[in-house]
Amino acid sequence: MEEQNDYPKFTPSMRKTHTILIPSMLEFHMALFEASLIQSGYKVEIMHNEGPAVVEEGLKYVHNDTCYPALLVIGQFIDNLNHRTDLDKVVLLITQTGGGCRASNYIHLLRKALKKAGYGYIPVVSLNASNLEKDSGLKITFPLIKKVAAAMTYGDVLMYLYNKTRSYETVKGSAKQLALDWIKKLSDLFAENKGTSYRSLKKYIKQIALSYDALSVDLSHTKPKVGIVGEIYVKYASLGNNHLEEFLVSQGAEIMVPGLYGFILYCLYNSIYDYQFYKSSKIKAIGCKFLIHYLRKREKLMIQSISKTKITPMKYFSHTKDLSEGVLSHGTKMGEGWLLTAEMMELVEIGYNNIVCAQPFGCLPNHVCGKGVMKKIKSIHPNANIVAIDYDPSATKVNQENRIKLMLSIAKEKINEDDPVKL
Repeated sequence: MEEQNDYPKFTPSMRKTHTILIPSMLEFHMALFEASLIQSGYKVEIMHNEGPAVVEEGLKYVHNDTCYPALLVIGQFIDNLNHRTDLDKVVLLITQTGGGCRASNYIHLLRKALKKAGYGYIPVVSLNASNLEKDSGLKITFPLIKKVAAAMTYGDVLMYLYNKTRSYETVKGSAKQLALDWIKKLSDLFAENKGTSYRSLKKYIKQIALSYDALSVDLSHTKPKVGIVGEIYVKYASLGNNHLEEFLVSQGAEIMVPGLYGFILYCLYNSIYDYQFYKSSKIKAIGCKFLIHYLRKREKLMIQSISKTKITPMKYFSHTKDLSEGVLSHGTKMGEGWLLTAEMMELVEIGYNNIVCAQPFGCLPNHVCGKGVMKKIKSIHPNANIVAIDYDPSATKVNQENRIKLMLSIAKEKINEDDPVKL
């Protein structure tokens, strides 16, 4: 009870004086989230510290049987604090989904770790839409939601187009540089309080798609197509998956990582399913329906803009979510729940038969909704080539990469060189 009530608070007066530290996860998205929060009056810094020291700090203050993402995030925070001189002017931010997994619960682990490390006076901010902590100086307002939604939309578009082209670029690094140029332009727009309206999204998403359509690519050789799914942090964060995306590309693969839109829509749909299955809050379900409508309009912009190029667009999430039916119930929503199953089904459907399911060691939702459904998916899609890779402090990078290489060797054997290469 003491821990719940007696902790340092992030007050509104700190907005101009304190820097909010945020863990790294999605490179393009986080840069745009940072720009949108700065425009909203906050001082923000995305942490990029990596290396053995992060894991070592995490192991000092978090039990090694605890969720690996929690250990990494806490380790990254403390390692960052160990090298700062402005400790009286920083605030830490983590997200909470409101579900039963670590994203809701490890704020308490973080506060305990900070006390043990001598940083107990530093406030921790909870970014959540579930009213879990009501005394934070970071307020979820509609203008902020609008800016963050715009940042997420641009981030998903850039990540998708970058992954579709990076393995085929004729000038090494050109796909990445194009993404960085767009992030700079969009951040400048955000600084002027522009670029977040529906009309602006339509304009700039179209321009982004056309710029990647014009990128010089070599489609003369067929590459194995590999999708990445799993627990959200390990799926997206290079710190969590030992730079999995870069490794796959270095091995000659084309990769696909489902966008953040899927996870957010998954969370919103879960509130509707909670009402349908368990008779929870009807008002919350109605509110989530409004947000789904809001996001689906922007999802449509992404798909329509990309469909006008030579690049194949992503699928609508309304289709993706239905793919889990007959394999896993929509009532299964702990962690990534039915989304994990649906994303694997979608990847196989669109030609990414080879899938890396990245999971923290011992993550029960991933064992049930990832490993647990692989046999069923393979019975529906015999060509599915799925490997589950565990990530934790004791797992060696060499062992992980060797297992992925085995999966890739099977993928390369199945390639038909006569098939035309399409983006």
